[in-house]
Amino acid sequence: MDITINDLRDRLEIADALYRFGLGQDTRDAELFASAWAQDAELDFRPAAAEWGGNPPLMVGRDTIVTTILAGFAGRVDTTHQVTNVRAVIDGDTARATALVEAQHLLTADHGTHALLKNPYTVELVRDGSRWLIRRMRIENTWFTGDPVAIFGG
Repeated sequence: MDITINDLRDRLEIADALYRFGLGQDTRDAELFASAWAQDAELDFRPAAAEWGGNPPLMVGRDTIVTTILAGFAGRVDTTHQVTNVRAVIDGDTARATALVEAQHLLTADHGTHALLKNPYTVELVRDGSRWLIRRMRIENTWFTGDPVAIFGG
């Protein structure tokens, strides 16, 4: 029974890392957003952005990720993220997970300008005590609608 409870706890904590990622952005809570990431994390949004002509850099390091994302949206973009279909394979203190994330981006000054994306995520995580942190995240894109200016600006 203990193995099952521990496995369930790990799976909930892995999903929680993804929830902290999304909600931290949506609420502009830098501490919550940072709590999702390992210090040496990598965020690769390039595959998703390439679908509609974007060319963002590979983001490396928790501080770079938090600063780049939150500063890039501050006062300009409102977001909502819905994380679903989280699946994880746990191997000791590391894990691999996939998730499906719907991300809505709306210009703060004009919610009529928006971009809605459906993105499959591939995530590598590392255990940090009782919680899990994202070490690598790769975001691809299944479809989008709207105007990418709502994500990257003009």
